[in-house]
Amino acid sequence: MKMDFINEVILVQGLKKGDSKAYTYLVETYHQRLCTYAFGLIGDYDISEDIVQNVFIKIWKQRKKLKDDVDLTNYLYKSVYNGFVDQYRKIRPVFSLEKVHIDSLRVFVQDDSENSLERLLVQVKMEIENLPPKCKQAFLLSKQDGLTNIEIAEYLNISKKSVEGHITKAFSILRKSLDGKMKGVFLLLFGMDLKKEV
Repeated sequence: MKMDFINEVILVQGLKKGDSKAYTYLVETYHQRLCTYAFGLIGDYDISEDIVQNVFIKIWKQRKKLKDDVDLTNYLYKSVYNGFVDQYRKIRPVFSLEKVHIDSLRVFVQDDSENSLERLLVQVKMEIENLPPKCKQAFLLSKQDGLTNIEIAEYLNISKKSVEGHITKAFSILRKSLDGKMKGVFLLLFGMDLKKEV
């Protein structure tokens, strides 16, 4: 089957004609990569699968509108990103992304290839992994799991002041170690602007 779609132009033409083989090839080629990308953004396997599934359904429904010269890979990744933003607004209303951040991040995503964005996601996560153990634990319980400082203090059996100290230290280290684009990825992952955090 792969020989039938040796480049994206032929694949797009097949999709526009309603060729089920083209659609199957599209799903088999991109499904895993897009799910990995979506999971990197949202951190939930089920939601990642839903986002990717919706992207494939949408592209099939709108296949006749595809331009012959569309960059299919870029189109798919942008669609997953847009799906992520929609989901993000539903599940994290408290940390809703400001429009200016969404717009700037959309430009950021469009300017970068998927490999570059995936690489940035990995780098951000590596920097978090490199935090001192107690800082990392307190930071992730707060920003990833959504626990309050009091809940974290009870969970780790330390004082609330110690929790605040660990989280402040984590932000200080990350602010120094992450460059501009990685700070944008940080905003995507945790819904906060690293520059504004104390």
